[in-house]
Amino acid sequence: MQTRKLGKNGPEVSALGLGCMGLSHAYGTALDKPEAVKVIRAAFERGITFFDTAEVYGPFINEEVVGEAVAPFRDKVVLATKFGFRGGQASAGLDSRPENIRAVAEASLKRLKTERIDLFYQHRVDPEVPVEDVAGAVKDLIAAGKVGYFGMSEAGVQAIRRAHAVQPVTALQSEYSLWWREPEQGILPVLEELGIGFVPFSPLGRGFLTGAIDKDTKFDSTDFRASVPRFSPEALKANQVLVEVLASIAARKKVTSAQIALAWLLAQKPWIVPIPGTTKVHRLEENIAAAAVVLTADDLRDIGRAVSEVEVKGERYSEAALKMVNR
Repeated sequence: MQTRKLGKNGPEVSALGLGCMGLSHAYGTALDKPEAVKVIRAAFERGITFFDTAEVYGPFINEEVVGEAVAPFRDKVVLATKFGFRGGQASAGLDSRPENIRAVAEASLKRLKTERIDLFYQHRVDPEVPVEDVAGAVKDLIAAGKVGYFGMSEAGVQAIRRAHAVQPVTALQSEYSLWWREPEQGILPVLEELGIGFVPFSPLGRGFLTGAIDKDTKFDSTDFRASVPRFSPEALKANQVLVEVLASIAARKKVTSAQIALAWLLAQKPWIVPIPGTTKVHRLEENIAAAAVVLTADDLRDIGRAVSEVEVKGERYSEAALKMVNR
């Protein structure tokens, strides 16, 4: 697989990473540990060298799975994990106090079976802790050799600038896809200005852009999409037109809708590295093949024009979760 550099001074990683959250968290029944390990190792065998996890996924279980899976080839991959919730529980609220950052780093190192976290993200900006203190705490961990690079997730422009002034931000992770293009308005310009890489999560719209979800899809109570307004039956029905647009373009290019969605993201900037997640090896292979899909200027113009005519319905998070993004 082709590689890309994460930011001006960041690590080189595969053009697509693997978002590991869904293997054990948020999307219904978790895979058994051996099956999850098998998916991660299959990704590495097919060229993926960038793996994303967090203490809150599970919580804790996902880091353990990732640590076990990559142990045989640890030095050949880039591991990213996150801090920022109280006790590793998203429902318990935010906690980016320096003492908690240090404690999370030590615990994550053990679970990941490694001596260094390659990329350590603040999961959400904590309004109770100056972002300069957060950046300073990670700077200390970098100086101690326990962390390689500092990242932020779902942060707003001013928070990024303030943190970057203390410790250079290597990558920002936020949602970005053909059905959530808000980062283009303010985030992408500041990332380009500061030399920060961009890691889009949910690049396939949490599965919606693949065409596998429609208004009749029922989500298990353990699947967080059941509480997301954008996945209500009414919103899914209204948003189906976007899937139809993608499907027609994909048919013309003789690829899948998912591959069009990923190839479009890769074509936006050379420092964008999407991290689609999956629990199935055949979907993993489909996603990886997207890195070889070439979209011409005409293709990109056609996609942009068609998608811009679709008004996506429904918020991308619950009301409570929305309060923690883009601070």
